[in-house]
Amino acid sequence: MGDVEKGDSHENTVNDYGDALTPVSPSDESRPFLNEDLEDAIKLVNSHREESSNIPTRKHGVTPLPKAQLATLCAVRLVDPIMFTQIFPYVNEMMDHLHLTEDRSKTGLYSGLVESSFAVAQLFSIYQWARLSDKIGRKPVVLAGISGIALGTVIMGFSQSLFMVLFARSLAGFFSGNVAVVHSVIAEITDHTNQHTAFPIYGLCWPLGAIIGPLLGGTFSNPADKYPTLFDYPIFRTYPYLLPSLVAASIAISGVIFGIFFFKETLPAKQRRRNDSISSPSSPTFDNIPEKSPQSYGVKDLLAIPVIRALCISGMALSGINTAFDVIFVLYCYSPILTGGLAFTAAEIGLALATSGAISAGLQLFFMPYLLRRFDHAKMYNTCMGIWPYTYALLPGLNVIARWGAVVGKVPLPIAGDGVEGLNVGGVSAIVGVTPGTKALLWVGIGVLLCMARVACLGFSVSMILVKDSAPHAAVLGKTNGLAQFAMCFARAFAPACASTLFAFSVSLPFWPLRYLWVFVMVGIAILGTTPSKKIAAGMKHAHAQRQ
Repeated sequence: MGDVEKGDSHENTVNDYGDALTPVSPSDESRPFLNEDLEDAIKLVNSHREESSNIPTRKHGVTPLPKAQLATLCAVRLVDPIMFTQIFPYVNEMMDHLHLTEDRSKTGLYSGLVESSFAVAQLFSIYQWARLSDKIGRKPVVLAGISGIALGTVIMGFSQSLFMVLFARSLAGFFSGNVAVVHSVIAEITDHTNQHTAFPIYGLCWPLGAIIGPLLGGTFSNPADKYPTLFDYPIFRTYPYLLPSLVAASIAISGVIFGIFFFKETLPAKQRRRNDSISSPSSPTFDNIPEKSPQSYGVKDLLAIPVIRALCISGMALSGINTAFDVIFVLYCYSPILTGGLAFTAAEIGLALATSGAISAGLQLFFMPYLLRRFDHAKMYNTCMGIWPYTYALLPGLNVIARWGAVVGKVPLPIAGDGVEGLNVGGVSAIVGVTPGTKALLWVGIGVLLCMARVACLGFSVSMILVKDSAPHAAVLGKTNGLAQFAMCFARAFAPACASTLFAFSVSLPFWPLRYLWVFVMVGIAILGTTPSKKIAAGMKHAHAQRQ
């Protein structure tokens, strides 16, 4: 089982960062067994753990979770996905509003640039934020990051050019590089006895934010047109995407205020100094964790560890494939039915993304704890990666359903092309919608495909545990998480632009079967992505064999 392997991850170090980071001497381990007294042996082991880790434990051996700290961490973590996803429902409309191109099929090129700018900026900052947090502490880095994301989101709401949109998203992405720091915090307040409960709760924050974010974007974009009695003011007509940005930023500011008062520092060195003067029985302490690692671990040192190297490569594949799916799914829904899409409105896209978040939340809450307790973590991760090829292969079926139930009608020529999909060059005959039965069938298909995608995304939560268990030392946990997140951000930085370009090129081809070229390419990439994930289990076995 994965838990057995993880329990002795590195020599002289137990990687739970809460059980013990100092080895049990051979004499302590063998003394009770020489007396053949099992009861005394259990008491001795439990006594040693309590003395060395100073973490309160229950009688059945499960470390109590610091509920207040976990709740605070989840509230802070919730901000990032809301800021990131609230732009998705209206990003294509926003590009049209900026009048960047008259060809709607090329809108995806610009929206891909906007989405990529966030991840590119995050790419250059994520490892540096992680290193900084290992020096000055987790709390200041996390709170500074949330504040910066809020600022970038507000600037984007006032943007009237592609340059300002890219600048605002880049600024938000730069400050969101603290994601690796937040991952380190959840690792530092848990151990192997309670991580199967804490990590699913923590993992629930992203899908929950992925529900709230798109709903905010889809509901509050263009408020002057949607809600004229409430928001028919010049500022909202001039800046039609300001209101969702302001609402999202207010949530971020609330997270900052909440974090200032309730977020506790978890960096081992800071925690040790705090515990010298104040002892808190309600949360784990780190009295026996040394302030510095026995050796100075750099990027080369971390990548020299086979399992960490495999996690970084596979994490990059997982992030790239998932990000490409999110981008292509939005473009697929937005594109005309005749070019291989679904012709959904921004509100419908927002509802679909919210459905995706709801599915992910349900999986994290109701299934993930059982899966983490029951199955080997490395094998779980490999299974998640294996779902992606099937997800991409089934996606074009939605367009087949839409074509089957399309309703053709006559529309006035001046509005043809303004959200209405023409059947000929003149645009007089057009697909004006689909039948109610077809619409219902489309939503069923969307639910199935999004469920498959969200099951595959459970690999992100499993990856956090694998990275935690593979870190060579508590003092370099931030760097290890930073390196793994850097690999993921590297893929996320370029996947939107590449995926949107591939999709735009495919749907512009004159021969309709070639319009599904993006499907064959993404299925092939997803199959290749399963290769590095298979090396994780082998890497963990290799590390385990070296410790024997």
